[in-house]
Amino acid sequence: MMRKKKAYRTAILGILMAIIFVQSMVPMLGFIPTGFVNITIIHITVIVAAIVLGPVDGGIVGLVWGIGTILRALTSPTSIIDTTVFTNPIVAILPRILVGLIAGWIYLWFKNHTEHKVLGMGLASAAGSITNTVLVLVLMRLMYASTLSQAYAAQTSALNTILLAIVGTNGVAELIAAIIIAPAIATAILKTNKFLD
Repeated sequence: MMRKKKAYRTAILGILMAIIFVQSMVPMLGFIPTGFVNITIIHITVIVAAIVLGPVDGGIVGLVWGIGTILRALTSPTSIIDTTVFTNPIVAILPRILVGLIAGWIYLWFKNHTEHKVLGMGLASAAGSITNTVLVLVLMRLMYASTLSQAYAAQTSALNTILLAIVGTNGVAELIAAIIIAPAIATAILKTNKFLD
């Protein structure tokens, strides 16, 4: 039974890793290109993995997302900053891993300490989405201020306003999508698979 459970979890992990890799490489499956910044929906797959399989596997799926981000930036960039910013593992990979870890830890706490699993899923989804948006933008601001100034044709002093506007538009859209979609998918997977909960 234990071996069967492990094999089942490994299969689910493999499927989610494959899905996220395809999402990373194919526009409109994992992100919506807007010209300057891509609106991401791919983080939902990482959050689902973190809720269904736990923080470590969530982090692994996040790692695959990060690697996919670098490969896409190198082979088919979709915005004017991709090749400079998203080929850096610190920007492309680190926040993606943390999405899985943080979302997984939050859900695990709710699952182990309360009866409110769905609330835990919602908060885990929100935290995962915010982690991605804030970390990526903060790292971009700290490491690539001059690149961003050129890309957005703005003074470096105006970058904070531009990045806050991105948080207010893209970030909020990504957050709402995560809170609605991730718990629904995770609940469906957990209900139909007794080996996972």
